[in-house]
Amino acid sequence: MSTQIHIAAALLIGPDGRTLLVRKRGTEAFMQPGGKIEPHELPVHALARELEEELGLDIDPVQAVYLGHFSAPAANEPGFVVHAEIFQLHIDVDVTPAAEIEEVLWIDPATDGGVTLAPLTRDLILPFYRASLTAIA
Repeated sequence: MSTQIHIAAALLIGPDGRTLLVRKRGTEAFMQPGGKIEPHELPVHALARELEEELGLDIDPVQAVYLGHFSAPAANEPGFVVHAEIFQLHIDVDVTPAAEIEEVLWIDPATDGGVTLAPLTRDLILPFYRASLTAIA
């Protein structure tokens, strides 16, 4: 059995610079929205499908900026490693939790939002976003 999970996930940025995190039903950790890449899918198309299923968010894959490949221990599957293709998108629309998503939360990327974060979000994606903000400033 493979202990690797391949996903596409989004660093969704709102107009105020906050980022959107999601929490799956029955779990504690908040993470980037997204999901598993099917064998026949390009990562950006998997991302578009997952965002529509989980948040009712219809994105144009062309607008998704590829940030890179990130890996970290899986938050909800002990012993597994998440390999994530991360894309950045700026959105200015409301989202609604659907499918397995129980809660959405906008946080200031300079903080942890006062919630439990998935290792990928806590250790890699938020620090990456923070560094990009200081590089611009």
